[in-house]
Amino acid sequence: MQFGRNLLMDLEDAGGTAKFLIRDRDSKFTAAFDALVADAGLKVVTSGVRMPWMNSLMERWMQTCRRELLDRT
Repeated sequence: MQFGRNLLMDLEDAGGTAKFLIRDRDSKFTAAFDALVADAGLKVVTSGVRMPWMNSLMERWMQTCRRELLDRT
């Protein structure tokens, strides 16, 4: 639960305007975590069942965004 609070505080400090939280179906994400994130105004989107490549595709996309956008500023 502490992880969820820290995540939300970091988003607020950064001035982020996130609308979605994409996460996998790991058991460490409880219903309380989802409720905490929903109270902050974020919609929780879980990855598909038995889709191991989905996480790696998102990680690759984030890596590309960081490299193309952040490294140039």
